Amino acid sequence: MSAANKSGDAATERKKKESILDMSRFIDKQIRVKFAGGRECSGLLKGYDPLLNIVLDDTIEYLRDPDDAYKLTQDTRHLGLVVCRGTAVTLICPMDGMESIANPF
Repeated sequence: MSAANKSGDAATERKKKESILDMSRFIDKQIRVKFAGGRECSGLLKGYDPLLNIVLDDTIEYLRDPDDAYKLTQDTRHLGLVVCRGTAVTLICPMDGMESIANPF
């Protein structure tokens, strides 16, 4: 095997990063998602990828107060099937409660 081939293999191994989030246990369960910019929604998690792009079904968006951007109102909007971009996701939590996890660092 040539030296160039060996360094190429090492580079691909270095690029593969494992996610610290195990989202597989939340598949087909209700989750709530907060986004950069303040939007919030909840829905049934159908899929995800390593970049945290997520697919939600039966999604409901919680609308904000037009006078106060930080305050949610009781108004909601049904969105249906939604693909959420991972770079905009700031928080993901299960709707049925949370559990304590060990610090991964």
